[in-house]
Amino acid sequence: MIACKLAALAQERLCSLALLNATGGGFECFPKLNRQMMSLASNRDNIQETPVKRLCNTHNIITVNGQFPGPTIEVKEGDTLVINVVNKAEYNVTIHWHGIRQKRTAWADGPEFVTQCPVKPGESYKYRFTIEGQQGTLWWHAHSSWLRATVYGALIIYPRGNNSYPFEEPSREVHVLLGEWWNANPIDVINEAQRTGAAPNVSDALTINGQPGDLFNCSRDDTITIPVKAGETTLFRFINSALNTEMFVSIANHKMTVVGADALYTKPFTTSVIMISPGQTTDVLVKMDQAIASYYIAARAYSSAQGVAFDNTTTTAILEYDCGYSTKPGPGGISPIFPYLPAFNDTATATAFTTSLRSPAKVNIPEPVDENLFFTFGLGLINCPKSQKCGGPNNTRFSASMNNFSFVLPSQVSILQAHRYGLEGVFTTDFPSKPPVQFDYTAQNISQALYQPVKGTRVYPLKFGSVVQLVLQGTNIVTGENHPIHIHGYDFYILAEGFGNFDPKKDTLKFNLVDPPQRNTVGVPVNGWAVIRFVADNPGVWLMHCHLDVHITWGLAMAFLVEDGVGELESLEPAPVDYPLC
Repeated sequence: MIACKLAALAQERLCSLALLNATGGGFECFPKLNRQMMSLASNRDNIQETPVKRLCNTHNIITVNGQFPGPTIEVKEGDTLVINVVNKAEYNVTIHWHGIRQKRTAWADGPEFVTQCPVKPGESYKYRFTIEGQQGTLWWHAHSSWLRATVYGALIIYPRGNNSYPFEEPSREVHVLLGEWWNANPIDVINEAQRTGAAPNVSDALTINGQPGDLFNCSRDDTITIPVKAGETTLFRFINSALNTEMFVSIANHKMTVVGADALYTKPFTTSVIMISPGQTTDVLVKMDQAIASYYIAARAYSSAQGVAFDNTTTTAILEYDCGYSTKPGPGGISPIFPYLPAFNDTATATAFTTSLRSPAKVNIPEPVDENLFFTFGLGLINCPKSQKCGGPNNTRFSASMNNFSFVLPSQVSILQAHRYGLEGVFTTDFPSKPPVQFDYTAQNISQALYQPVKGTRVYPLKFGSVVQLVLQGTNIVTGENHPIHIHGYDFYILAEGFGNFDPKKDTLKFNLVDPPQRNTVGVPVNGWAVIRFVADNPGVWLMHCHLDVHITWGLAMAFLVEDGVGELESLEPAPVDYPLC
């Protein structure tokens, strides 16, 4: 059972997430705007393998508290959460609170073997952290293998006290979680890919709140319907919880005013299409100013990599004016109006959206820069062992890397634990500040000699309080692609982005030092670059990786090791007493 109780003074949220093999969900017609803590019932009985039907097929999935997507956690800024994760599933698991800064509480961040050993079947772990300086939409998800395919949910942070939003108060709020569905066990899908070295099978459908929508077989009756009233304004909280698919999203005949991204407010701007990468959230206001009818909310892939398979389906939900208005074809029914969606490879539209994001007002950019870093990243190929046959191109195995190092997770202890207790042989602190070889990173014909990365568990150390500027440079090794890069434990300013190779002489002049957007996940353009800046003021070990899960599986990751500062308030808290052991 998840029981989240609000203490009058301490405002501590006490929650319990039981990992079960089950499913559930539901909608209420015209739900009231709820800015209080949710209390969600769940099945705490024995583990159960519940058949879940999608796309005419039935199989079992791993969920939290029997819900898919998982339960929404609603809190206020300043709250402390204590969340007891009870693993009743058959797999090891961790939970990552995506975008939460985890100030001094890196033990609660969640990435498997980076900040903790996984929670084993039959065991539990209490995640405890406080939310400060963040308002808006985040989310939580599994950070073990591909459990994130079904283990995820929204995390909504309201203003503290009785404070209101810095924009028009909406009549209602709706969270929309974009996802992917496999007609297979996602763990089996990635395990098979790792065995052969080939790319994993793409998903069979994209989803909105766990449902594929009207365009899929055996799905129409379960399409998500969102009731609205004419004249009202609705706040939509979009979350891309898909494993491997960036998406375009549109609402037929309605404009969207963007007011937030990654739990940070933005300068409002209006658009008919948003592009949202895995890991990112986007808050939009939508005025219900159209004729009484039904309108599709639709999403499909933005796929920037040439020659790479992707899920080319389209998922839909229905925006329905006046609850009960018939949306089904047939006698008395009218089909919902369908929106315009960009082409799968419309990089111009994706770029126009991301470059429109701004902070609400002038910001104090951290300076001077203490650490100037330059990280290249992209795909790679590893030679197949002589005695094996591999599924990658020309009998190779797919891999990925940053600065030519393909990240390897430890297996017997977490990096944070090894750092805290001085355990040797787990990682090294020699991740390079720039690529070992300079070349034309976005050329069409890159030398095959650059395709082979080096495997290792390397971190980059940062002194507490140092100002870090990082150039993220995509490469065209194997193929270029828009990569959503996420840094755990930090928000950062996106100073600029562009295409081709970053040129410090001319591209530095493009930096927005007035009102750059602040995010926790940046989409680095296909065959291009982005520059971010942040202050290393959060001690611990923080994973940075591509949020396309196939890429982190192949090693497109590294970690920052931020040293303690001076005194207790600048130092990592002690490990919890129930810290999981490997």
